[in-house]
Amino acid sequence: MWPDEVDEVIGGDLTCAVANVTPAGGAVVTAVAPIGLRNRESGTVGFTTSLGFGRKLERIRDEPRIALAYHAREHGLGDAANERYVLVQGMATFDADPDRDFLENEIGPRAARFMGAPRRGLFWDRWLRAYYADRVLVTVKVERMLVWPDLRASGAPEVVGAAAPDGPPAPQAPPKKGTGPRVDAARAGRRAAGLPHRLLAYVGADGFPLIVPFDIAGQDADGLYLQAAAPLPPGGRRAGLVAHRYNAKLIGLETRQHTGWLEVSGDAARYAPHTEGGFKAPANKTLLLLGNGYLARKNLEKARKEGRVRALSR
Repeated sequence: MWPDEVDEVIGGDLTCAVANVTPAGGAVVTAVAPIGLRNRESGTVGFTTSLGFGRKLERIRDEPRIALAYHAREHGLGDAANERYVLVQGMATFDADPDRDFLENEIGPRAARFMGAPRRGLFWDRWLRAYYADRVLVTVKVERMLVWPDLRASGAPEVVGAAAPDGPPAPQAPPKKGTGPRVDAARAGRRAAGLPHRLLAYVGADGFPLIVPFDIAGQDADGLYLQAAAPLPPGGRRAGLVAHRYNAKLIGLETRQHTGWLEVSGDAARYAPHTEGGFKAPANKTLLLLGNGYLARKNLEKARKEGRVRALSR
């Protein structure tokens, strides 16, 4: 379905960004490890997540239209000189009770190519069960791809698959609580500006999310002032933002994530953050795995108590 130079990007990037549509018509964007999952013949791409971090799955169950942005070449397996920015839009599905042989014999070796061999042994097998063994494959049937020639997403993209909407999405009605910042916007801007990869997500005219890279021109109490090579839709709307950095094998991750309100007038774009989250993982694999195991176990236990895991399996 897509050309070789695009397949190289999808097959080689260590990380990509995933955007989901929220019930209010906004977007949430996070970074995931796609481990090269794709099938050109069936027109699908994919990634894995854990039942212990099941919010992504709940969003997919409620609204399967998602987008994936392959936006960075560092520490991947492809050609670093291939600077294409690849945005995939499609319909996502998942199996909340995946085949264990498939996880062990297909997903495991793929992940090892990018992140090294998993830790094994009595302690690690038990500690990381919620993180490794309870993984879920998300498969995305590609509707279209937008391919820009550079990682800034400048110029007109090449469209692979279904035609893109002719125009931008209509402005959205402001939220009842107002459009202004609800967290410290100046602090959010400084933190995001200090990370090398920054991505903005919003819902396009056809209901699929769009993800574009941006720079921060400044920040103050009123919001973050954004600059993007790709055109941003005029008016106001809910939007998600993620800024992150990562090292080889995804060790030493740092990420900042927001949902909020985007206001665009002419060339001026201001983002008012409403929520915030993020983490900074240690640049040590043992400490990282200990933390991943703890969080996955804790979140999975909570999800089971609340009945969310059972609901995903229906």
